Amino acid sequence: MLFLLISAVPFLLLLSKSLPLKPLPPWTSDVRLLFFVFVRQVQLLSVVSLSHWRSITVKVLELASSISPMKKSTSRVENVEDSVGISLLDLPELALDCILGRLSPAELCNMIGVCRSLRDICRSDYMWKRHMKEKWGRVIGARAKREWHKCLAARMEQMAAVQTKPRWLFGFLSHVYPLLWLKNKLCSRRKLKIIVPDDSLMLWYLYLEKGKFCFPAQVYNREGHVGFVLSCYDAELTYDSNTDTFCARYPPHGQRTVVVEEAVQWDRIRSPPLDTSPHDLHISNCLYDLHPGDHIEIQWRRNKEFPYGWWYGRVGHLVSCDGNEHFCRCENSETILLEFNHYTPGSRWRQAIVSRKHHREEGNEEDGFYGGIRKLYTNDEISTWRQLWPSHILE
Repeated sequence: MLFLLISAVPFLLLLSKSLPLKPLPPWTSDVRLLFFVFVRQVQLLSVVSLSHWRSITVKVLELASSISPMKKSTSRVENVEDSVGISLLDLPELALDCILGRLSPAELCNMIGVCRSLRDICRSDYMWKRHMKEKWGRVIGARAKREWHKCLAARMEQMAAVQTKPRWLFGFLSHVYPLLWLKNKLCSRRKLKIIVPDDSLMLWYLYLEKGKFCFPAQVYNREGHVGFVLSCYDAELTYDSNTDTFCARYPPHGQRTVVVEEAVQWDRIRSPPLDTSPHDLHISNCLYDLHPGDHIEIQWRRNKEFPYGWWYGRVGHLVSCDGNEHFCRCENSETILLEFNHYTPGSRWRQAIVSRKHHREEGNEEDGFYGGIRKLYTNDEISTWRQLWPSHILE
């Protein structure tokens, strides 16, 4: 009905032009022309929008039929029901969730524009929890969540500040140009802007996917430099969906500025296992639980101005021990021998000795400083380090 009323307005304007009224100013002809363009854009936009959403609905209904095929029936009653047809929203809630749960993130975004009911379902945290976990769960940690909440707070403050400014000019322009802009967006097969609720998993996923959110994580073997083999350093990461890689920005230290590394692969990234700043010493609580053969990570930094990185090593036998497991008493000693076997025997980086009771930061300006220790308990962490093992022993 509204479309018919809009379509009839140009005819009324033409009719009013023939009435014996007072002569109108010259600019009224331009206004009439602008209104004709406006109505034309409404018609084109309606046709394109209907075809766009019809294609989405057909795809979802095909998916529904493939998941739960309807059996053919010979009864009269069932034939009558089949002739009436079924809507996607007529399905049971469990079946509808199962269908929508099989959609990709891009398809969920398209379904939001179909109707209000599907919009509320498709942008809920329930639908986006699986996508968030599958793609980002391994690289997103507690620190990244805190940064995301800070980003949301800053975004809401910015939106509140914009709403307090005069908006009459933007309101005027939004009535003149929006339809032409939307038509170009649809015809070029681009997505319409979707209103996403704040503090939702969907918004967080889209910000990560589009590279709008820079999150903290840790990168193995930073910069691909031989001096960082079997280490893991903190960095700020931004995702690039075009290459499916990350851009890592390492914090400045000493006289060095911010270091940027491009094209970082997924298998070189992890979420920080501990909620400890790279500039703070980790308080070790596993020293009396370390035995020869255990896998560990230890903080190390070049000097006091550098941030800590986590380095992989193993607990070895003391010099006084012959390595026989039946006669080993290393676990009763107050000192622990740490071995970094990817260095050659005799290298100053090959071994380090720490105290179980009085261990804090130990070292010097020449060999660096050793910090906190964490024991590796899971096979996943150990196998990750094993996959990064260098092809040859380092000096």
